[in-house]
Amino acid sequence: MGSSNGKAAKIRTLLKEKNLDAALISTQANFSWLSDGGRGHVSIASEASVASFFVTPDEVYLIADNIEIQRLQDEEPGGFECLPEEYMWYDSDEKAEILQELCSGKKIGADVPMDGMVDIAADIDKLRYELTALEVERYRQLGQQCGEAIGKVCKSMKPGLSEFEIAGIMSAELYSRDVCPIVLLIAVDDRISSYRHPLPTDKRVEKYGMIVVCGRKYGLIASVTRLFHFGPMSNALKQKHQAVVEIDTVFNAETRPGATVSDVFLAGQKTYDKGEYAGQWKFHHQGGPAGYKARDFLATPASSLVIKKPQAFAWNPSITGTKSEDTIITTDGKPEIITATPDWPMISVPYKGDTWERADILVM
Repeated sequence: MGSSNGKAAKIRTLLKEKNLDAALISTQANFSWLSDGGRGHVSIASEASVASFFVTPDEVYLIADNIEIQRLQDEEPGGFECLPEEYMWYDSDEKAEILQELCSGKKIGADVPMDGMVDIAADIDKLRYELTALEVERYRQLGQQCGEAIGKVCKSMKPGLSEFEIAGIMSAELYSRDVCPIVLLIAVDDRISSYRHPLPTDKRVEKYGMIVVCGRKYGLIASVTRLFHFGPMSNALKQKHQAVVEIDTVFNAETRPGATVSDVFLAGQKTYDKGEYAGQWKFHHQGGPAGYKARDFLATPASSLVIKKPQAFAWNPSITGTKSEDTIITTDGKPEIITATPDWPMISVPYKGDTWERADILVM
């Protein structure tokens, strides 16, 4: 028995490399990755899965309580073969006994800190970075759905809506497409300039709004930001947005297989600092690799990871009062933007002999 998707085989290769006998997989991201999109959660706010996979050279075990195990077997792994190990939800000793029996006499790796186990979290992360053909297909579908949904919501906006109301409308559009919004940031008017991570409030929009979405489906997460404005924009805002899409173009264009994440970051940072918005990169992270997490890690000048193909990234440069963000997948040539919004105003940005189309602010 074992995974039919090849991912358990990758873990087994890791076991050999690390001289381990088995791996305990317990995070939401890794549960979804290993099961090809299974939902190992009840609360979307938790990084921990409600169940664990225990991978040995010969078997894959599913460890879960009596509340979850039937649903997980029926609906989540999707063709993923595993041996169930069930315990009663109220009996922590029973769960401990299962783990003791499976782990006894073995050297075990784990993706969360566990006494007596080897930390292999970073190693498992690296196994996720290169997307399978199925993951690319699913990611394109998710990106298209997120791009369409956020565009529809922005075009439906009216002055007087509260940020909470906008979040509700956005959530409905995503859930109607079977997409779970794990992050919704909504800001209107002066809050766009005040906060880089604006959780929605009861403030009502007058002229200007920003919607930021991280949508999850099949365990994969796509990120996208769009901005809308009622009536003519100021020249200052136009200038800022022009600058931020030029910076975003550099991040996206430089995200090519074989480059390092630090190469991309430094190219984007240089673009910030050559203009009048020097230093703005210091006020918010710039994004990084994506997949089964909204960001596998936040890119910095020290990020040495070599970019894979195909691999997902979501860069999100911002200048006070504006932002640009889409999710991309690397290719042999230009990265593929998967979160494009139909019938959206675009800005053409020339870069290194090519032209990139980046999302403008929607004026209504």
